[in-house]
Amino acid sequence: MTVNAGEQSKNAYDFSFKTISGEPLPFSEFRGKLVMVVNTASECGFTGQYKNLQTVWSRYRDKGFVVLGVPSNDFGNQEPGEEAQIKSFCEVNFDVDFPLTSKVHVTGDDAHPFYRWASDEMGLLAKPRWNFHKYLVGTNGQIVDWFSTPTSPTSEKIIKTIEEHLGKSSSNNR
Repeated sequence: MTVNAGEQSKNAYDFSFKTISGEPLPFSEFRGKLVMVVNTASECGFTGQYKNLQTVWSRYRDKGFVVLGVPSNDFGNQEPGEEAQIKSFCEVNFDVDFPLTSKVHVTGDDAHPFYRWASDEMGLLAKPRWNFHKYLVGTNGQIVDWFSTPTSPTSEKIIKTIEEHLGKSSSNNR
């Protein structure tokens, strides 16, 4: 289900994307997992972060962590390609195998409902201002943190936050 503008949402599980191949991707598929949602672009100075996103995905995927790449052309027209081109670019250049969505808007009136909700939940400072902005969605579907574009996915700050939240979720599941 996709929440319409103006409706209140309780958590990320109320939203849905489409995969890069066009299949439905309800966020509820990630229920109980820690999810890093990242707006991506193939022609950005930060595009190298795909490598670091793949690194953290590979390191923590078996512990309940997901990276969700969300291609967007909102900033500097740096994601001009179609979905098949984006997918190929990510696989060929960065060996990406984490989930990618179809291309969406992450800012403005046409922003995907998840991004409108996330901005409302976290406030103006947490709104994406460029490509590779990161929201961290907790195992309960609430946003637990956000990281600006320059913060590398493999930075000490992000790794510590991931490990703290994965530790909380594993102790809650005992």
